[in-house]
Parts: sequence; C-alpha cells; structure tokens
Amino acid sequence: MSGFVFKQFKVAQTRSAMKVSTDGILLGAWADLATAQRLLDIGTGTGLLALMCKQRKSSMAVSAVEIDGNACADAQQNFANSPWPDIRLMQKAIQQVTSEIKFDVLISNPPYFNASLKGEDLARNTARHTDSLSFSELLSAFKNLSHRNSFLNVILPCPEAQLFIAQAQRQGLYLVRHCLVNTTKAKVPSRSLMCFAYQAESCEQTSLTIHAEGGQYSDEYIALCKDFYLKM
Repeated sequence: MSGFVFKQFKVAQTRSAMKVSTDGILLGAWADLATAQRLLDIGTGTGLLALMCKQRKSSMAVSAVEIDGNACADAQQNFANSPWPDIRLMQKAIQQVTSEIKFDVLISNPPYFNASLKGEDLARNTARHTDSLSFSELLSAFKNLSHRNSFLNVILPCPEAQLFIAQAQRQGLYLVRHCLVNTTKAKVPSRSLMCFAYQAESCEQTSLTIHAEGGQYSDEYIALCKDFYLKM
C-alpha cells in the first residue's frame, strides 16, 4: 500500500486526488481543539485532518465529509485501519449536510484556485478549485453546522486568505488566531493558518518558519508536528 506513515496511523492515498501535504499537517497540528467535543472535517480527502485531530483528542467525536468517491474509499480505509475506527464519514457535498447536533470545531483545507487553468483530472480539479466549494459556501456551511461558541480552522495561501478573511467578516465572523507560515526565514509568508469565531476578541498573531538555514526542519516546526512525523 503506497501511503504516508505517521507515528500512530498510516494514510493510504492511492485513490484520492489530493495527497498528504505540509498544509494539511500544519493545520491538523495547529487547530485549537481545547473546547471541542464534536469536530467536523470538511473535504476530508484521505482523512488526514480527522485522524490528526482524533489523535490529539481521542475523547472527541469526529465526523468527516467528502464529495469524491475515490477519496472516500481512501478515508474509509484509513479510518478503519487507525486506532479510531469510530470516525464518522459522510460521502456528500458539505452544502447538503444537515445536523441537529452542532459542531464545536470545524476544520478545512479547502479548494482555493479561483480563476487558474484546470487540468484534465476532474477529481483533482474538484479538490483544488473553488467551483465545488466556494469560500462563501464554506462559511455558510460553518454557520449552519455550528453554535455561538464554535471555531472554524482553515489554511490558505496568503492572497486567498485575505479574500477569505474579508468574506468571513461580511458574514459576521472574527479572525481570532492567525499564523503566517514561511518555508524559510528569507522568504515571504506563503500560507495563513486561521481560526474564526462568532465572538470578537483580539487576534492572536504568530508566525512559523518550516525550514531552518541548513534545510532541516526548524525547532518551531518540530515542536508543532513532532507527535505525528515518524522522524521527529
């Protein structure tokens, strides 16, 4: 089985269009789960974020939703073979998900290509382009499936993050945590880790560099991700 091996679980990714990425690992390790009893992973793909969050807080009830059948097959396999086979998987569009029970934390590594050229791989287009899940639709899904004390955790490239923040503000949400990520100290930040809430509070602004000068992982990246990577 080709896949990505972590300390407590393995991710098969032969069928999913979107493979394990640094973006996903960053978000899964960074998201605030302190108050979470129920979590929803939107567009779970291989199931990476659901698995990481469940490892971090095994008492939490974790659900995952994914529109693509091939990705669902990978996620189902990964959940079943993990220490947490009770992760609930739904194969449907997030726009179709309804729940009487509201989630405390929603997490997503969403599509973000708006106007870029598409390739011939339809599943990869769905996973990468906002046609299937626009920013406004993701925000609406959060509002439909959350309560007043819920949090939404997202990672996006910095230019798209500014668009997302503006849309979130228009929908009455506040940015309460924001971490700018750069690959090396010499480079400008390329990713934004973001946490949104209904309640206005001062935003916790931080930064993270992935690689130290010698090319190895930085101490701060290791501190964040060491519970997951085999070689940390």
